[in-house]
Amino acid sequence: MSITDSIRSYGAVFPLAILRILMGFIFLWAFFDKMFGLGYSTSSENAMINGGSPTEGFLRYGTDTLSWLADYFAVTDVIMMAGLMLLGFALILGIGMKVATVGGVLMVIIMFIGVAPPTTNPLIDYHIIYIFVLLAIYLAHAEDLLGLGKQWKEISIVRKYPILE
Repeated sequence: MSITDSIRSYGAVFPLAILRILMGFIFLWAFFDKMFGLGYSTSSENAMINGGSPTEGFLRYGTDTLSWLADYFAVTDVIMMAGLMLLGFALILGIGMKVATVGGVLMVIIMFIGVAPPTTNPLIDYHIIYIFVLLAIYLAHAEDLLGLGKQWKEISIVRKYPILE
């Protein structure tokens, strides 16, 4: 019996499908808040739509590790915002989970490196939890439940290029 079969046999797929959708909303909310300055982590005047840089504070003041990226704010901003939006939609809809998992894990690792070491716990923080949630969602094929995963995998281009699954 494979690990995936074990997970499925214990009924963990439904909670993981819910976690997939919730994780999608976390990333999508971050996109909307940074784009439009909804006042939670980004004020209106710092919104990207008003000329603000969603990565400037993090890259310039939050860390020395990634400060070299501060020279490339415009490119970094576009990549981060596109990543947040695409990852959010992919997780909510349950499509493109291979790419979403790899992209999401890489994005979260970069964010983690930027705040390492964690300030609230010397060993672990939510970034590490997000990585394992993304991996669990992918390994359990949680996109097939409460998502469009099965239909997505039947699209001809996805069948031709399995990396798009």
